[in-house]
Amino acid sequence: MTINDAAPTIISARGLQHSFGSTQALRGIDLDVHAGEVLAIMGPSGSGKSTLLHCLAGVMKPDGGSVAYSPAGRTPLEVSALPESKRTRLRLTDFGFVFQFGQLLPELSAEDNVSIPLLLNGIKRPEALRRSTELLERLGLDGLGSKLPGELSGGQAQRVAVARSLVTSPSVLFADEPTGALDSLASENVLTVMLDLVRDSGTTVVMITHDARTAAYADREVMVRDGAMGAGYRVSA
Repeated sequence: MTINDAAPTIISARGLQHSFGSTQALRGIDLDVHAGEVLAIMGPSGSGKSTLLHCLAGVMKPDGGSVAYSPAGRTPLEVSALPESKRTRLRLTDFGFVFQFGQLLPELSAEDNVSIPLLLNGIKRPEALRRSTELLERLGLDGLGSKLPGELSGGQAQRVAVARSLVTSPSVLFADEPTGALDSLASENVLTVMLDLVRDSGTTVVMITHDARTAAYADREVMVRDGAMGAGYRVSA
């Protein structure tokens, strides 16, 4: 057992199925994600792991099955049954996202990129910039808030993307190959600062990776192969 075994389930997927044309990407997956854990979903390219993450996060609706989100102290939601407008709102208020290539807006400074989710949530610009600057400093990027993404190293830019994903204090962070475009040293630095922050805040992390070294940072690993969950999972020591 790990310390997360007794934690409540924050996301529960049952019987998830999804197809792209004649290709079945998910074949009846069941998965529980515990509050506060860092979960790594592993699998080779084309295994269905990214499709699974998108269904868990409400980015896409599965063809079959259900996804329930149970935030602490609030009424559980069946994400897979929500209309697109409510799923979009949920992704803005409760979920954070980090992608392999960061997806920063190149014409905006680092602090403006980080501020976007706050501004979309109605936070006034001075307060949004204050929070952004504070988080960038915690990620070791103090003094770089005015820089454009093109003026930053790959590791620095990815830390800006991490800051943007966490600035709203999300309940769940979804990370899709968050260090896949970085070298090993930059990858280690980004993962270390990201996971330090989420563990301090109690944020749940669902991380997609094909790299065993990245998955080793997680509390638990599950394997997806050919759209189905592997026979078991390994809980890291």
